[in-house]
Amino acid sequence: MVKQTNWMERKFDFTLPAGVFPELLERMIGTPARLEDVTSSLSDDVLAYKPNGAWSLKEHIGHLIDLEELHETRLDEILQGKEKLTAADMSNKKTNEANYNSKDIQSLLKGFRKVRTAFVKRLEELDEETVVRSGLHPRLNKPMRIIDIAYFTSEHDDHHLATMRRIIKSKK
Repeated sequence: MVKQTNWMERKFDFTLPAGVFPELLERMIGTPARLEDVTSSLSDDVLAYKPNGAWSLKEHIGHLIDLEELHETRLDEILQGKEKLTAADMSNKKTNEANYNSKDIQSLLKGFRKVRTAFVKRLEELDEETVVRSGLHPRLNKPMRIIDIAYFTSEHDDHHLATMRRIIKSKK
């Protein structure tokens, strides 16, 4: 099995043409269904299992819910013409303190679908000129366009889905 690269070690080249924005939106639209597919047949014990103290499947979903606020904030900042975008909380305090393991999986999935649908709806309203507007990503120290937010979000979704599948395989 190929070892998954740590998210913080990932490098990003934000050079995608605006014409791939619709495909990125499709990836983002599909994430709620993929999360549902990954978790649909699992017991609560598996959903709350924390391998070596790391996040459980429920906590991964909660983390994705938490980060939608950051994506929305960054979108707003670019639309407002701010030069530097809000930094992510690298300690993930919100996720770590939310006690997602005590929550019902269906409410987590429904919550993620709700916030993701709202975010994608906003993105779908943008024109080609707007999706290439940018602000400085604070950690990567490079310009991040709105299309890059969609790309970054899609990659982040897939990172967590791959991690979740690895947890499920380790539990079997």
